[in-house]
Amino acid sequence: MDLSTPPPDLYGRPRADTFFRFLTAFGDRYTPALGSPLLRRNPRRPYSRPTEALQLVVTARRQVAADVVELTLADPSGGPLPAWQPGAHLRLTLPSGRERHYSLCGDPADRADRADRADRADQAERSGYRIAVRRLPDGGGGSAEIHDTLHPGIRLAARRPRNGFAFCAEPAVLFLAGGIGITPLLPMVREARRNGLDWHLVHTGRSADTLPFAAELRALDPARVHLRTDDEHGGPPTGAELLAPAPRGAAVYCCGPAPMLTAVQRALDASPAASLHFERFGAAPVTDGEPFTVRLGADGPELPVPADRSALDVLREARPDLPYSCKQGFCGTCEVRLLAGTPDHRDRRLTPERRADGALLPCVSRAAAGETLVLDV
Repeated sequence: MDLSTPPPDLYGRPRADTFFRFLTAFGDRYTPALGSPLLRRNPRRPYSRPTEALQLVVTARRQVAADVVELTLADPSGGPLPAWQPGAHLRLTLPSGRERHYSLCGDPADRADRADRADRADQAERSGYRIAVRRLPDGGGGSAEIHDTLHPGIRLAARRPRNGFAFCAEPAVLFLAGGIGITPLLPMVREARRNGLDWHLVHTGRSADTLPFAAELRALDPARVHLRTDDEHGGPPTGAELLAPAPRGAAVYCCGPAPMLTAVQRALDASPAASLHFERFGAAPVTDGEPFTVRLGADGPELPVPADRSALDVLREARPDLPYSCKQGFCGTCEVRLLAGTPDHRDRRLTPERRADGALLPCVSRAAAGETLVLDV
């Protein structure tokens, strides 16, 4: 990674300078003749087309911790795969039709072998993707399906890698991982080591057998990797204990269960660290909601949504087959159509135009107290 460049965009592409991006967009829309509807768009810029799904095949499977399997996914024809940056995830379509997001935990620098190595830095290709999945007995079935049915030879469809947890490669970094939360952080650790940053990692879990990639992490740098288990220390660490190894002014990258994130957030100001970047396992708890109602169709049943629950959770009790994935308002899997009512959109995906057309993500979107949202589900 070139530390002089800004972090990549969601698809791993370098971000353009903000001013010139605005200037280019303005010129594309208004030149060469302001106001002419026929010339609002630069004819030299091709129309964007939907990105085709990737076709992948499972090429390897191994157990990396108790109830955690790692899968290696590759192009069925052996061709290269799109590039990605640390923190990126894949949106997989499983054989059942379920869609789930999984962080890529391999090495972004693992390029496909090429005859011409002189221009490797310019090649945006990979020979395989690695993901690791913990079985969740009380989950929605995606992890169980992966553990029970995905073996070498099984084919899957996936969206191109996307990144909502970008690594900015600050000079001093502390990585905090809780259990399977190591998956987005492992590529960041490799990148930090490759670029000579001042980095440290704390990986926590219930016991040693629950920590994925423990041997791989120790091999990176035993002096900078601390594996901490609850059974050896009498319980989970406090936020202050987790942040204690942070170098002065460090950026903290954290991925783990909600109690861990809460503890780190509360202890940050009193620690040597300067900033916090984090990714959640699931949706944040609803703390500022009001009770409202959703109606299934114009004449369907009405379902009350309590102040502390999401509309998606309530809808799935009535429609168990309603698809979902991230539960955080960025993947779009649970999208439904709004027929009536005034929603409070809280997602990070839908454009104003999509919202005006009636699109709604019930995993995070809500309504005012007493409001009724009529949904086409």
